[in-house]
Amino acid sequence: MSSATAWSSYRDKLLAAWRSARRLFKHLWLDASDTERMLGAGALGRITERVAGAERAHSGEIRICIEAGLPLRSLWHVRSEQAVPAVTRQRAIAMFAKLGVWDTEHNNGVLIYLLLAEQAIEIVADRGLNARVNPLQWPQLARQLSGAFKAGQHEQGLDDAIDVCSALLIQHFAVAPDSASANPNELPDEPVLQ
Repeated sequence: MSSATAWSSYRDKLLAAWRSARRLFKHLWLDASDTERMLGAGALGRITERVAGAERAHSGEIRICIEAGLPLRSLWHVRSEQAVPAVTRQRAIAMFAKLGVWDTEHNNGVLIYLLLAEQAIEIVADRGLNARVNPLQWPQLARQLSGAFKAGQHEQGLDDAIDVCSALLIQHFAVAPDSASANPNELPDEPVLQ
């Protein structure tokens, strides 16, 4: 092995270690207060009201979970840049279960999951809605939301995601406007910040 090849290999290992350390630091440094600052004053209340308003027109439940960074046990599985989407998806599914989004009467809950440290977005829908929606719509919505976040339009991106999820729920699980008693609010409307 030539010295140039050895140096190149050593440099690649150093860069990979630096990226891993930087990712770890970012995930451990950020917390829920960073999420609140990102959204801005009053945004959580407005998002909560938007979810509550959207849910009046359908029997579905929309939950929003914004996590500043992954917990260490999840970060352990991020060994490369390519692993980030899979680990983010697994974490979104875990939060879907933890928050009880799967436990609605019509199996039509939707979780909008955002991972601040990676600017990653995942949409997880329960089987009742998933069976009726083109599976390509969820990644498309996630890309749309990701674009809004990268443009600094955090609240607008969440509003758009709520609107799209709500439109799909209305299409498949609409309720009459005067049937509030027949449409109980099964899950909290407030975003979960971690």
